[in-house]
Amino acid sequence: MRAQFILAEIAVGLRRNLTMTVAVVISVALSLALAGAALLLRDQVGAMQGYWASRVEVSVYFCAKDDVANPKYKNCASGPATTDQIDTARQQLEKTGLVQKIYQLKPEDQLAEYKKEFANSPLLPYVNTDAFGGALEVKLKDSRQYVEITEQVSGMPGVTYGEDQSQVLKPLFRLLNGAQVVALVVMGIMLAVTLLLIVNTVRVSAFSRRRETGIMRLVGASNFYVQVPFIAEVVFAAVVGSVLASGLLALGKYLLIDRFLSSQVTLINFIGWGPVFRVMPLMLVIGIGLTSVAAFLTLRKYQKV
Repeated sequence: MRAQFILAEIAVGLRRNLTMTVAVVISVALSLALAGAALLLRDQVGAMQGYWASRVEVSVYFCAKDDVANPKYKNCASGPATTDQIDTARQQLEKTGLVQKIYQLKPEDQLAEYKKEFANSPLLPYVNTDAFGGALEVKLKDSRQYVEITEQVSGMPGVTYGEDQSQVLKPLFRLLNGAQVVALVVMGIMLAVTLLLIVNTVRVSAFSRRRETGIMRLVGASNFYVQVPFIAEVVFAAVVGSVLASGLLALGKYLLIDRFLSSQVTLINFIGWGPVFRVMPLMLVIGIGLTSVAAFLTLRKYQKV
């Protein structure tokens, strides 16, 4: 098989179906860019979970004066937490062997933190130390054992509840996981549209060159020899679309993350360029694989001479 003939047939097919080829390129680029974005979002969620999991601390809150009349806190019925109750809880935590360090916050410290965090709250003038009973901030040797620590303090006299910071981050992780699902759904729709465009492009191309195909068959050309130019056309479109998708991912990483989010959101450890470069070849393989298989199956069904 001469390469010159194949290249000439590809050029003819691309010229005759230029608008549909452009549509295939754009569809492949958008669908693969969404696929790459979904994969990178998965890596970002995993990186964030690993980053924050290693920094999870447990907060143990004690009964305040305002909690005594609250039926939600049964341990506070006897009054605000005493010094002995706080010391007992601290000793119990230290006996577990899971604690690296414990920081104690007095009601005054909690009030100062509240004023700093909710400086614009209209309720600020009415909040005093009666709303706080003190707390213990517990840094763990192994942050994955925060459940055991919260179970240790639950139900102890003078303790309202124990809370680990992972509870604060769960809504964020749910939001990111939801965004990943949406990206995957949109990607699936775009891939379906791309496959339909490929099928129509191959059908139109095969119909427009039915005379050439018939002559090739009459002189003894094999099915593979006849089909290669058609498959090569859509593979070419897939390669161009994959390159465009890689460019879109790189541009999005640079503009959205490096130039904007990394300076605006300092609490998140954003992924680097490594995952982006790993996704790019995968997009090329997916694009070539999907388009070539779709073209081959279409030709088997519609290319009749």
